[in-house]
Amino acid sequence: MNAYIDRDGCISCGLCIDTCPNVFRMGDDGLAEVYVDEVPEEDADLAVEAQENCPVSVITVKEQ
Repeated sequence: MNAYIDRDGCISCGLCIDTCPNVFRMGDDGLAEVYVDEVPEEDADLAVEAQENCPVSVITVKEQ
């Protein structure tokens, strides 16, 4: 499973980071970013939750 963020639409709310810190973090530019190549199995549900709750719908989590 992989996660992606359309950083052009990110509003830096931090919800994804609060929800799934093992996959998402704030980049040096103040926008959220994905920092793992593959979502760890134990974090898959949290990554999907972050996708579902993103207020600007810029997160995509999908199977490879």
